[in-house]
Amino acid sequence: MKIAVWDTYVTKKDGNVMHFDILAPAEIRDTSLIYAYGKEYLKSMGQDGQSLTSKECRFCHVETLRPSWEKDIQDRGYFIIEMENCN
Repeated sequence: MKIAVWDTYVTKKDGNVMHFDILAPAEIRDTSLIYAYGKEYLKSMGQDGQSLTSKECRFCHVETLRPSWEKDIQDRGYFIIEMENCN
Protein backbone atom coordinates (compact mmCIF):
# COMPACT_ATOMS: atom_id res chain seq x y z
CA MET A 1 0.00 0.00 0.00
CA LYS A 2 1.18 3.49 -0.80
CA ILE A 3 0.83 6.17 1.87
CA ALA A 4 0.55 9.91 1.27
CA VAL A 5 2.42 12.13 3.72
CA TRP A 6 0.83 15.52 4.52
CA ASP A 7 3.29 17.93 6.15
CA THR A 8 1.42 19.95 8.77
CA TYR A 9 2.31 23.00 10.89
CA VAL A 10 -0.35 24.28 13.31
CA THR A 11 -0.05 27.21 15.73
CA LYS A 12 -0.98 25.95 19.19
CA LYS A 13 -3.09 27.88 21.68
CA ASP A 14 0.12 28.94 23.48
CA GLY A 15 1.58 30.39 20.25
CA ASN A 16 4.12 27.62 19.62
CA VAL A 17 3.99 25.81 16.30
CA MET A 18 3.47 22.07 16.32
CA HIS A 19 4.77 20.08 13.37
CA PHE A 20 3.31 16.68 12.53
CA ASP A 21 2.72 14.51 9.49
CA ILE A 22 -0.67 13.06 8.62
CA LEU A 23 -0.27 9.71 6.85
CA ALA A 24 -3.21 8.28 4.91
CA PRO A 25 -3.69 5.91 1.95
CA ALA A 26 -2.41 7.60 -1.21
CA GLU A 27 -5.73 7.09 -3.00
CA ILE A 28 -7.42 9.56 -0.61
CA ARG A 29 -7.48 12.81 -2.58
CA ASP A 30 -10.20 14.61 -0.59
CA THR A 31 -8.33 17.28 1.35
CA SER A 32 -11.34 17.90 3.60
CA LEU A 33 -10.95 14.32 4.86
CA ILE A 34 -7.22 14.82 5.46
CA TYR A 35 -7.95 18.04 7.36
CA ALA A 36 -10.62 16.20 9.39
CA TYR A 37 -7.99 13.64 10.40
CA GLY A 38 -5.70 16.47 11.48
CA LYS A 39 -8.48 18.17 13.44
CA GLU A 40 -9.29 14.89 15.20
CA TYR A 41 -5.64 14.63 16.22
CA LEU A 42 -5.56 18.28 17.35
CA LYS A 43 -8.64 17.69 19.50
CA SER A 44 -6.94 14.68 21.12
CA MET A 45 -4.01 16.95 21.97
CA GLY A 46 -6.19 19.68 23.53
CA GLN A 47 -5.75 21.93 20.50
CA ASP A 48 -9.26 21.79 19.07
CA GLY A 49 -10.38 24.92 17.28
CA GLN A 50 -6.94 25.67 15.83
CA SER A 51 -6.81 26.43 12.11
CA LEU A 52 -6.00 23.52 9.80
CA THR A 53 -6.36 24.39 6.11
CA SER A 54 -4.22 24.24 2.98
CA LYS A 55 -2.10 26.96 4.59
CA GLU A 56 -1.11 24.64 7.46
CA CYS A 57 -1.27 21.24 5.76
CA ARG A 58 0.21 20.29 2.39
CA PHE A 59 0.82 17.09 0.48
CA CYS A 60 4.52 16.24 0.70
CA HIS A 61 5.26 12.83 -0.84
CA VAL A 62 4.24 9.15 -1.10
CA GLU A 63 5.86 6.32 0.87
CA THR A 64 5.38 2.59 1.23
CA LEU A 65 3.29 1.53 4.23
CA ARG A 66 5.39 0.63 7.28
CA PRO A 67 4.20 -2.06 9.69
CA SER A 68 4.20 0.39 12.63
CA TRP A 69 1.57 2.56 10.85
CA GLU A 70 -0.67 -0.22 9.59
CA LYS A 71 -2.97 -0.77 12.62
CA ASP A 72 -3.86 2.92 13.02
CA ILE A 73 -4.46 3.31 9.29
CA GLN A 74 -6.72 0.25 9.26
CA ASP A 75 -8.60 1.33 12.42
CA ARG A 76 -8.86 5.12 11.92
CA GLY A 77 -7.87 5.71 8.31
CA TYR A 78 -4.70 7.63 9.21
CA PHE A 79 -1.52 7.71 11.30
CA ILE A 80 0.19 10.74 12.86
CA ILE A 81 3.95 11.19 13.11
CA GLU A 82 4.71 13.80 15.76
CA MET A 83 7.70 15.89 14.72
CA GLU A 84 7.99 19.05 16.91
CA ASN A 85 6.12 20.67 19.82
CA CYS A 86 3.32 18.11 19.84
CA ASN A 87 3.32 17.55 23.61
